Amino acid sequence: MSKAPDHPAPPPPGGVLWSLTGDVRGLLMLPAALALQVAHPAVGAGVDEHSVFRTDPWGRGERSLRSLQLWVYGGEAAAEEGRRLRRLHRTIQGTDTRGRRYHSLDPANYAWVHATGFPVHRYAARYLIRPMTEAQERRFYAEWLQVGRVLGIRDRDMPQTIEEFWPYYHKVLADEIEMTAVVRDLVATDVPLPPPDRGPLPLTLLLRALWPLLWPRVARFRAFVTVGFMPPEAREAIGLEWTEAQERKLRRFARVVRAVVPVLPERLRYLPLARRARREYRLSRRARPAR
Repeated sequence: MSKAPDHPAPPPPGGVLWSLTGDVRGLLMLPAALALQVAHPAVGAGVDEHSVFRTDPWGRGERSLRSLQLWVYGGEAAAEEGRRLRRLHRTIQGTDTRGRRYHSLDPANYAWVHATGFPVHRYAARYLIRPMTEAQERRFYAEWLQVGRVLGIRDRDMPQTIEEFWPYYHKVLADEIEMTAVVRDLVATDVPLPPPDRGPLPLTLLLRALWPLLWPRVARFRAFVTVGFMPPEAREAIGLEWTEAQERKLRRFARVVRAVVPVLPERLRYLPLARRARREYRLSRRARPAR
């Protein structure tokens, strides 16, 4: 059986993930992916019992986002980040909502956390960017498998083709996915959020002062994009409601995003690590001798 190499390389520059992962529109896709991950009883239990997402949501979000960027743009640091994550998860274990023992590095659990990114990003891209062509979808999936290798996921633990992926995905939705306590918190609009504690001090102080007025709106927006960019079959499996009025609102919002983001300067369109990697790649190409 095949296994992940000891030092897997990240996806190549110029691929689907090279453009998608660092684009600020990707930030709108991440809440749905996270909710689908933790809708799995074992993953949800691990996050519920061992994560600081309730007490330190901004710090956890910042660390998760940096990790995600490293998988794609980190070069040689990508594999080390994958190893760091596996070390971090070695002690995470317990009992899930169905009374089953779990370990976060169990191949089925670890692979599901990674697998969710493909259907969510594929679905959300239809709204925020454009629908992928069949060729783009296949390239995206191949690159997503490569990221899985960076994370230490063995080939035998992930479907190796799109044709194999969809039956696997629908089986997990049917057999495992449920409304866990963590999903309930992620889509709640009445659970207070702590004020942001990252960024320039003047902005942090301003947000702290205005937070009693801002947090209900932030919570409603988080719930809106979490459910809205969740693929419909996943929403149904979890038990999340979505109305036609909400769908129309999502489409209006997405039209604005599609119009605005592409005309932004690169320093605003791409996240810092992605922006730096893209700049270095362009410079390296210019420095190559002409043939």
